[in-house]
Amino acid sequence: MKSYDVAVIGSGPGGYVAAIRCAQLGMKTAIIEKYSTLGGTCLNVGCIPSKALLSSSHHYEDATKHFADHGIEIPGEIKVNLEKMISRKQAVVDQTTGGIDFLMKKNKIDVYEGLGSFKDATHITIDGKDAGEIEAKNIIIATGSKPSNLPFISLDKERIITSTEALKLKEIPKHLMIIGGGVIGLELGQVYRRLGAQVTVIEYMDRILPTMDAALSKELNKVFKKAKCSMMMSHKVQSVERKGDEVIVKAENKKGEIVEFKGDYCLVSVGRRPYTDGLNVEMAGVKTNERGQVEVNEHLQTSASNIYAIGDVVRGAMLAHKAEEEGVFVAETLAGQKPHIDYNLIPGVVYTWPEVAAVGKTEEELKEAGTAYKVGQFPFRALGRARASGDIDGFVKILADKSTDEVLGVHMIGARCADLIAEAVTAMEFRASAEDISRYSHAHPTFAEAVKEAALAATDDRALHV
Repeated sequence: MKSYDVAVIGSGPGGYVAAIRCAQLGMKTAIIEKYSTLGGTCLNVGCIPSKALLSSSHHYEDATKHFADHGIEIPGEIKVNLEKMISRKQAVVDQTTGGIDFLMKKNKIDVYEGLGSFKDATHITIDGKDAGEIEAKNIIIATGSKPSNLPFISLDKERIITSTEALKLKEIPKHLMIIGGGVIGLELGQVYRRLGAQVTVIEYMDRILPTMDAALSKELNKVFKKAKCSMMMSHKVQSVERKGDEVIVKAENKKGEIVEFKGDYCLVSVGRRPYTDGLNVEMAGVKTNERGQVEVNEHLQTSASNIYAIGDVVRGAMLAHKAEEEGVFVAETLAGQKPHIDYNLIPGVVYTWPEVAAVGKTEEELKEAGTAYKVGQFPFRALGRARASGDIDGFVKILADKSTDEVLGVHMIGARCADLIAEAVTAMEFRASAEDISRYSHAHPTFAEAVKEAALAATDDRALHV
């Protein structure tokens, strides 16, 4: 039986990053993955493939709707080759997961393919290709999450599908119904709307992206409506039924009326649940809560002192970069270091176009807490760079403490906001004031100037270009 300093169960962003950092710190490390490819949900059926399809569909939309505005004329009909688009997506996935294989070899991490389960607190049984048993002084649970479902919906994974199946459809839906107005549903909805599908979003809450600042939800809702998506808010789904190639969704609206939607595909996108199936955590004395999450303390340590858990399987936002930070945190903790994570400063991003990104407190949270704050907002349409590229939707909104001017939250929707949010995270990590951001130079013309202008707007309403 092989023995290790650390064994990591799960090879998603949290797991493989934890393994790499442990190896860098001199620990003999193993990683266990039940699938034949490394990378977990994010690399295989989540972040990476969805971004590949978003990029491809964006190119198609530009070619059919925007190229002419730029003086680019393409003779003949522009067509979608969905098979090739899906094939390119898979090539991106294969290249990315292959990169993780390389990193495991580079860092001398032993990889085991099979389902890992606890025999006790220091022994893991592996069932699969590399069947056997290993021993580890410390173990990190990084088994991630799976798509959630509503109890009355039967997923056939053909017409009534999850995000996994939506990434490999063999045809463009005529009418794609999406249950859930969160990140995953909106991203995939935009992919297929661009490609020609009719899209209906059915959301239980009164707005899309209900956990983000309401101003972002309102602006993105406008964008989807402009694209002729049907946005059905405050609708409680009652049933989903398939009849041949047709799917029928019945929902109760806010008036109490039952309304019916019919389409050829229904994407169920109602969040994700922690995944510990087959892990046998109880054999190691590890406790889970009523939501299925592994319980951890502030050091991400479970009820078994040598076992830690990170990522989607524990509390907090289900984000790949949050899992990575936690993976590094645990590795450095095991090495006797004093790492740090500020969960308030982990950004959230929606990769629609325009992109949506946020960090820190929302305006609703500040109101609820009774915090006195001020707001600075700047529209993208006032930026020279945005007008030059034709990306004028959106804004940057900065919330700052009314008395100290410290930045408490930054919320943005517009071109390249997924990248722009890093500036806000950096500023807030160093506890910058709005005036601090307003006083350092931003290159012109760039989208980043919107951040400076929003900071100026929050500083005595000093925005220069509105």
